[in-house]
Amino acid sequence: MTAINEFFAGLSGFLWGPWLLILLVGTGIWLTICLRGIQFRMLGYALRLTFSCERKGEGDISHFGALMIALSATIGVGNIAGVATAVALGGPGAVVWMWITALFGMATKYSEGFLAVRFRTTNARGEISGGPMYYLEGGLGWRWLGVVFAFAGAIAAFGIGNMVQANTTAEAIVGVAGVSRTLVGGVLMVLTGLVIFGGVKWIAEVVSFFVPVMVVLYFGGSVLILIGNWEQVPSGLAMLFEDALSGTAASGGFAGATLAQAIRFGVARGLFSNESGLGSGPIAAAAARTNQPAKQALVSMTGTFLDTIVVCSLTGLVLATTRVWTSGETGVALTMQAFSAGLPGQWGQWIVTLGVVTFAFSTILGWSYYGEKCFEYLAGVKWVWYYRAVWCAVVFVGAVVKLDLVWNFADAMNALMAVPNLIALLALSNLVRRETRQFEEGLKNGSICRYD
Repeated sequence: MTAINEFFAGLSGFLWGPWLLILLVGTGIWLTICLRGIQFRMLGYALRLTFSCERKGEGDISHFGALMIALSATIGVGNIAGVATAVALGGPGAVVWMWITALFGMATKYSEGFLAVRFRTTNARGEISGGPMYYLEGGLGWRWLGVVFAFAGAIAAFGIGNMVQANTTAEAIVGVAGVSRTLVGGVLMVLTGLVIFGGVKWIAEVVSFFVPVMVVLYFGGSVLILIGNWEQVPSGLAMLFEDALSGTAASGGFAGATLAQAIRFGVARGLFSNESGLGSGPIAAAAARTNQPAKQALVSMTGTFLDTIVVCSLTGLVLATTRVWTSGETGVALTMQAFSAGLPGQWGQWIVTLGVVTFAFSTILGWSYYGEKCFEYLAGVKWVWYYRAVWCAVVFVGAVVKLDLVWNFADAMNALMAVPNLIALLALSNLVRRETRQFEEGLKNGSICRYD
């Protein structure tokens, strides 16, 4: 077992090496050029479109519901622990590189959403199915590569979207409430089952409540800390940009970081946080009710903006202004230390704990849908019920035990999701560019209604 774990640890390290990070960012840069900076030109319209009521077109859920499922999977522990880890290892400047990655990643997210709707299909139950496996098959005729993506996605979901989240939730609750992991796992399993067996519409309903509430709570706590430390905010912002270009000297328990480390950890954590290019988000985008692929693509694009530019930035600014990032802590412990330093009493600890629990649970729900759609592509719709049952059981296992082998295996599968998806995005970039320009012309001449 040790040898197998070491194999997958090495494979994961290779697959998530600099070459893949360069490919991910490079794809975002290329798509930004092809789409003439659509993430900058049309962000305002995209945000308004997110909250509009789409009445025309096929789809199982609304624009907003699809975005909330995508955000439920991306706004998670990475926004709390991932940002703290990036700052702890790469210095405050890593946050700026997260921003840069997200800005280009928005073009990637747009293209994923566009292709997901463009090549979606209807399954035997009359439900919408879509995602990279469908545009690999329908857009390029490469079903074999679609199978590779779906296989990796169906398995990887159990790691990144299930066991990691359940284990983090159990650790947070046990640390605060002192209850047993078995009890936490049992409750999590039941709650998960009650939601996911209701299908995508019920998942969308639940996360459409959970995601805004948890973002507002976390946003409110962060803003209160920044207001309480307003004198430190200008210097904190200056530190982010200075360290992004020069690296960070050793201070306190912080060992120091070079410019290369700031770029590496900022880019990596930014990509892991918003999942641009991974291929997971378009699975939810495909289910949206819309009559234009570009409309849902614009809504999908806002997810990266909200996840990284807004939520991750708040964590980074809180760490910079409270000055606790030099303590030597990392992950959730560092974020909790910052919130405890910035808020009176136990409020900081409770906000972070509640954020971890709600973020992790919503991620479990979002990724359950991604995993089952990948499994449906491989085995057919009649077997999805069994996938959901296994999903709930694994939630319990993830809360009770910790298996390093599972994490390393899932990391490798995540990379095997990204590579086929990026190939499809690059190969179909001309189609996305051409039809996006047609859509924009339609908006200008009035042949396409902006909100319908």
